[in-house]
Amino acid sequence: MQYTSKMSIQAENKSRTAHTWQVLAIYMVLAASLSEQQALKQACPSCDASQLCNCSSVGLEFIPTGLTAKITVLNLAHNRIKHIQSQDLQQAVNLRALLLQSNEISSIDEDSFQSLERLELLDLSNNSLAHLSPVWFGHLFSLQHLHLQGNSYRDLGQSSPFSRLRNLSSLHLGNPQFSVIRQGNFEGIEFLHKLWIDGSNLSQYEPGSLKSIKEINHMIINLRNSNIFSEIVRDLLHSVTWLEVAEIKLPVEKKSLVQNSTRPFRIQKLTFKEALFTDQSISRTIVLLKAITSLKELQAINCMLEGKGRWNTKEIARSGQSFVETITIIKAVIQNFHLFFDLDGMESQINKLKRLTIASSNVFMVSCKLARHFSSLLYLDFHDNLLVNKRLNETICEGSWPSLQTLNLSQNSLKSLELTAEYISRLPKLNNLDISLNNFGEIPEKCKWPKHLKYLNLSSTQIPKVTACIPDTLEVLDVSGNNLKEFGRRLPSLKELYLTRNQLKTLPGAAPIPNLVSLSVRRNKLNSFSKEEFESFRRMELLDASDNNFICSCEFLSFIHHEARLAQVLVGWPDKYVCEVGDKSHVVWYLRMTWAWLQAKRKPKRAPPKDVCYDAFVSYSENDSEWVENTMVRELEQACPPFRLCLHKRDFVPGKWIVDNIIDSIEKSRKTLFVLSEHFVQSEWCKYELDFSHFRLFDENNDAAILILLEPIQSKAIPKRFCKLRKIMNTKTYLEWPAGEQQQQVFWENLKGALKS
Repeated sequence: MQYTSKMSIQAENKSRTAHTWQVLAIYMVLAASLSEQQALKQACPSCDASQLCNCSSVGLEFIPTGLTAKITVLNLAHNRIKHIQSQDLQQAVNLRALLLQSNEISSIDEDSFQSLERLELLDLSNNSLAHLSPVWFGHLFSLQHLHLQGNSYRDLGQSSPFSRLRNLSSLHLGNPQFSVIRQGNFEGIEFLHKLWIDGSNLSQYEPGSLKSIKEINHMIINLRNSNIFSEIVRDLLHSVTWLEVAEIKLPVEKKSLVQNSTRPFRIQKLTFKEALFTDQSISRTIVLLKAITSLKELQAINCMLEGKGRWNTKEIARSGQSFVETITIIKAVIQNFHLFFDLDGMESQINKLKRLTIASSNVFMVSCKLARHFSSLLYLDFHDNLLVNKRLNETICEGSWPSLQTLNLSQNSLKSLELTAEYISRLPKLNNLDISLNNFGEIPEKCKWPKHLKYLNLSSTQIPKVTACIPDTLEVLDVSGNNLKEFGRRLPSLKELYLTRNQLKTLPGAAPIPNLVSLSVRRNKLNSFSKEEFESFRRMELLDASDNNFICSCEFLSFIHHEARLAQVLVGWPDKYVCEVGDKSHVVWYLRMTWAWLQAKRKPKRAPPKDVCYDAFVSYSENDSEWVENTMVRELEQACPPFRLCLHKRDFVPGKWIVDNIIDSIEKSRKTLFVLSEHFVQSEWCKYELDFSHFRLFDENNDAAILILLEPIQSKAIPKRFCKLRKIMNTKTYLEWPAGEQQQQVFWENLKGALKS
C-alpha cells in the first residue's frame, strides 16, 4: 500500500510537471505570437487589424515577422530588402497581392512563395535579381500579373520560368542587361492580355521563341536591334492583336514579313513609338506591311523621319492595295519639314483609308491633288498644326475629301471664321466639326456651312457674340470660353449646348432652343434662375450650372427647396453650388442641408406617433443657455404633467453628423421651440436649425414652430434668407419674455398651452 501510494504520488507529480510544461509551451507560443504581432505593428502600423498591409517606404531591410492569414494585400515597395527567406511569407496564405518593387532583392529562397497559392499579383520589378528560378513560381497557381522588369538578369534561363503559371494574364520583363530570348522561354503560357518586354539591348532572339503563346492581346517591346524586329513580327503574326514597338531604327528589310506563314493572321494594329525612319526604310516597310492582310491600323507616336518624302512610290504602287484603314501620327518630327515633298504618286495607296490623324506635327498643307484621292476617308484630325486660311483653301479644295464626316482643325492658325466656313462648306457629307482654339476674334452675321452640319465646336475662339453665322442645323454646339454675355440664337434642332467659362448672368431663353436636353453654364456670372426659367426647358435632362456665385434671394431658395426635379437634373448638386449671403463661410453647409432636407422630404411628412419622442426640440444660442437650461427647462420638465424637451447638448447622438441630428430631432418632436435673441441670429447653428424648421413649418402648413422673443430684435438683424420667418413675425403671435414676475407666470401658461396645442 505504501509502495502504491508512493507510485501514485510520483505519477501525479509527473503529470503535474507535464501539464506545467504544456502550459508553459502554450504561453511561450502565445508570447512569441504576440511579440511577432507587436514587431509587425511597430514595423508597419497600418497592418494592425487590417487586410491591407502598407509597409512601403519605411526603410525595411527584411520582411517583417508576424504576417498572418488575414492579410490579403502586402505592400513592401521602396524599402531596402535584400533577401527573401523561406519562412518570411509562410503564414500569409491568403495573400492576393504582394508588392516588392524597388528594393535591393538579389536572392530568393526557392520555397519562399510556396504557400501563396492564392496570390494574383506579384511585383518584383526594379530589384537586383541576376537570374530567375522556375521553382519560385511553381506553386503560384492563381497568379495573373507578374512584374519582373528592371532587374539584372541577362536571360530567362534554358527553359521556361513560367511553365506552371496557367492563369497568367500580364507579364512584364526585361532590363537594360537583358540580351537573349531562347526557344522554350515562354512554354506553358497560352494566353496573355499584355506582354511587355524591355529588350532595348536584346542582341539574340531564337526564331520561334514567342510562337508558343497562342494569343496576346497587346505586346509592347523596346527594341533597338533592327535585325530582330522582322523575326519577332513573323512569330507574332498568328498570336498578337496589337504590337507596339519602341526605340527602333527601322531597317530596310529585304525579306517578307510573312514568308511561309499561312492566313488568317491575327495582328490588327501596329504602333511605333520614338522610332527613327528614313525615306528608304519607310518605303520598304509600307510594301512589306501590305502582306499582313489582317493589319487595319498603324500608329506613329513621337517618331522622327530623316528625309524629305522621297519615297519609292513606284515600288509602293506595284505592291498592290493596302488593307490599313486607320493611320495615326502624333508628334512626328521631320527635319526641314518645309522641304518635305507632297507625296505625289501615293494616290493609289490612300483611297481605302477611313480614319487619318496627323496631330502636333507641323502640318501646314495637303495638296489638292492628293486630298481628292482620300475618297473613302470618314474621319480627319489635323489638330495642333500650322494650317492658315490660305493653305486651308488648297487643303480643302473642290472635290477633296468627298466622304468626310468628321473634321478636327482645332489649335491651328486660322484667323477668319467666314473663310474657314466657306472652305469647309465644300465637304458635302460633313456633320461634325471642331475648330476650337483658333483665334478668330470676330464672327460675321452670316456664314456658309456644309448642309448637314450637326456638331460644331467653337470654344476658345475669341468670338465676342453669337450671330446667324451659327448654322441652324446643329444638334450640338460648344461656344465655351468666349466671354459671351448672352445667347439668343434660334437653333430648333439643338440638343446640347455648352456655354462654360463665359460671362452670362442669366440662363439662355428656352424658346429659341426648345429641344435642348443638356445645358452647361458652368463658371459664368449667374446669380440665380427662377422656377419659370427652369421649367421652360421641357426636355432638359442635365443642367450644369456649377461654379457660379448664386445670391440667396427668397425666390431662389424657395425654388431650390420646392423643385424636386433639380436633384435629378443638376450636375454636381449640391457641393458645386455656392450661394452668396455676405458671409460665405456657411454657404456650402446651407446648400448641403437644403439637399439633406429635400432627401428627408421623401420620408413620411410626420414621424409616426410611436417615433415622436419629444414635445419640443429647443433651438437656442449658447449665450442664452443659462436662461434655457436653468429657467425654461426646469419650469417645463418639472411641470405636471412634465414636458419632454430635446436639447442638443443632452440629446444629440454622439458622432452623428450635426445635420442628421438636427433633422432627426425636429422630426421626432411635436414642436420646434426657438428662443430668439440677438445672440441667436448671430449663431451659425441656430441659423441651420431655423432653416430646417422653417422648411418644415411652411412645407406642412402647420403650427410646428413656437417663437419666444427673449429680448427685442431689430428686424434687419434676422438673416435675409429667412424670408418666411420675417413674414410670420409680422403675421404670427410670438411669446415675449417679460421682466415682471406676474407677467412671467402668464408667459409660462401661454407657452404650455402652445406646446399642448
